[in-house]
Amino acid sequence: MAARALAEFPDKSDIYVVTFRIDSVDQDARFPYLAIGYNTETDVARLSAKANSLDAWEARWSYACFPPSGLEGHRVAGHDPEHDPAGAELHRREALAQGLWYEDDDELSEQQRDERDERLDQQFHELCVDLARWLHDGGRIVETLGRPLPVVLYDMFDPDEMFALTRAANPPELVEEFLTEDPETR
Repeated sequence: MAARALAEFPDKSDIYVVTFRIDSVDQDARFPYLAIGYNTETDVARLSAKANSLDAWEARWSYACFPPSGLEGHRVAGHDPEHDPAGAELHRREALAQGLWYEDDDELSEQQRDERDERLDQQFHELCVDLARWLHDGGRIVETLGRPLPVVLYDMFDPDEMFALTRAANPPELVEEFLTEDPETR
């Protein structure tokens, strides 16, 4: 699905970044999904031209400044029954096999639910990093978009993790500019 999403991006020559917004349906860790999108040089130029423009890094890399194509994505994949029913079923089966799935009426303590939610979050983050690496390593980004581009990953509920996720998902040279604002390396 991710490779198909890249192929569906319009005006590929203007795209400078692929975006992975990690989210979940109703903020429930059992229902994670990935909104696959992009941002363009045109969008950054438009944003930078405003009178009260942001600094260059923020205009280019902050998900808060992304247009709908980068923030909401172009395609949704994962445990979202509406947008990806096949992915939802696959994710549920995998969570069941790992003993992480639970129903609302299961007799689990809040701590047990929290622990399972944390593991589900962690595993979905790892899956998203692996997906970005797969797109790079298999040449799918270059093949589809015509050149190597970074994939920026951000979790709407853990914004500080975007630097670690993005660093793990990309060749270093592609994310050098993005990582200049990483609090861990400043």
